[in-house]
Amino acid sequence: MTESKSSENDNAGEKVVLPPSVKKERAKKAKSSSAPVKAASTVNPRWLVPTMLGLMIAGLVYVVVAYLAQMQYPIPGIRNWNLVVGFALMIAGFGLTTRWK
Repeated sequence: MTESKSSENDNAGEKVVLPPSVKKERAKKAKSSSAPVKAASTVNPRWLVPTMLGLMIAGLVYVVVAYLAQMQYPIPGIRNWNLVVGFALMIAGFGLTTRWK
């Protein structure tokens, strides 16, 4: 155990030569870690929340009206496809929630 310590101490005064590839990697790490990182903008666009909530509420109202009117309204000719329209509005609103910060 004392031999390993003495051998480490013997090499302590010697200069270690690194290959160029290791020097380049260390330089890249030093540059990337020392460069300041700007935080992304955390402000939502003004239109995002009203549009998101509007689409979700409009889809809910659309589906409720379609059920209460027995699929005759809001668009009479498409009957059960009124549900697809209502759910598409709600899904679009939920899709906008992914952009909310």
